[in-house]
Amino acid sequence: MQQVETDLDLINSILAGNTANYAMLVKRHQRFVFTLALRFAKNREDAEEIAQDCFIKAYKALGTFKQTSKFSTWLYTITYTTAMTYLRKKKLNSTSIDDEEQVLQVANNDSSFDANTVEKKSTYKYLNQAINMLLPDDAAIITLFYKGEQSLEEIGEALVMEPNTIKVKLHRARHRLKEKLQLLLKEEVKELI
Repeated sequence: MQQVETDLDLINSILAGNTANYAMLVKRHQRFVFTLALRFAKNREDAEEIAQDCFIKAYKALGTFKQTSKFSTWLYTITYTTAMTYLRKKKLNSTSIDDEEQVLQVANNDSSFDANTVEKKSTYKYLNQAINMLLPDDAAIITLFYKGEQSLEEIGEALVMEPNTIKVKLHRARHRLKEKLQLLLKEEVKELI
């Protein structure tokens, strides 16, 4: 059985001259980087551009990665700053809601259709719609904590904030997410009646 190389193993290999291994790093992290970029950009095309820019920047700066934190934390920091820069340049309206089909496609790529899958897609639909209604910072914190399974310290490092600040922001973001979900579900119930 072949042992899977860690991110650090791949980085050391890339820095030693085996640049083809960067494709493996990209493959490992591309889905989550794209998801995080989508939280900011609110549309697929801009999110793809942000994600691509992130991986180019990360490759160019790989030699500066100090390995004191996880590679994913460092990469998500790059994603956050790249997205913020991109949005400032493009001056996007951050309150628009993107196409639900696109979110479902990112959230669940399998094609099996059983009752659980349909229920999960419905849950993802409302959850992702509610997250998309949040401000970009709230959406990023929720995404990093729940989908990225990052600790408060790692999120703080990625967003350049203190862990206690992240804890407070996460609490507030959860509250706003709950409000958005209640609003969405209330509207859904009205449509059914």
